[in-house]
Amino acid sequence: MIADRDPSDSTDFGFREVPRAAKAGLVRQVFESVAPRYDLMNDLMSLGLHRLWKRAFVAAIGASPRETLLDLAGGTGDIAFAALEGGAGRVILSDVNPAMLAVAQNRALDRGLAAGLSFLCADAERLPLPDRSVEKVSIAFGLRNCTDKDAVLAEARRVLRPGGRFHCLEFSRLEVAPLVPLYDLWSFRVLPALGARVAGDRGAYEYLAESIRTFPDQETLAAMMRRAGLERVAWRNLSGGIVAIHTGWRL
Repeated sequence: MIADRDPSDSTDFGFREVPRAAKAGLVRQVFESVAPRYDLMNDLMSLGLHRLWKRAFVAAIGASPRETLLDLAGGTGDIAFAALEGGAGRVILSDVNPAMLAVAQNRALDRGLAAGLSFLCADAERLPLPDRSVEKVSIAFGLRNCTDKDAVLAEARRVLRPGGRFHCLEFSRLEVAPLVPLYDLWSFRVLPALGARVAGDRGAYEYLAESIRTFPDQETLAAMMRRAGLERVAWRNLSGGIVAIHTGWRL
């Protein structure tokens, strides 16, 4: 008799169930494929709104010259660069994908942002940083790609100093019902077609649309943050809930 598979041994990869051990590699392949055209695709698929969302996010972080910000899943550097330009004292740009970090490093050099910026190739579920070592932790559009989201939240709390704050910008649940059919059409028809034409990878953007739908909604993510030990958890919807900014403190 063949035993049923333990559900804890699998996780979502878009709408597919895959072995937990396989997800990180699958996500890495997605981002290695799209890294050269990542910024252009962000502009096209969000109609430029991602710039406004990130601007609001960096303003919410509000890192000061006395503070260190750890930006998890930092990708090509948008949040890290904006935080530095906004007055953050030090920023650690962390990402698990070397191809994305290479793009970020080249962009940083082009913009003259070497001072105060360091790069860390690391898994957000297992950070090689001491306890209570940074004042702010951010993650923008990266938590949904992590295999163990609870572990990421626990690590964020671990590395925060008491009085430090965690900030998450992520796709969430659209709360404007009349717009849902149009949003679904854009997500499942237009985005994959753009991905095929511009980035040469339709599958990567099919995964994007699916990963958004399987990500926890606003209240569920808030509950996960509380379970991780973060306090005074709150969120703010942007664009009707297409994305949301979640925050929580380590007290």
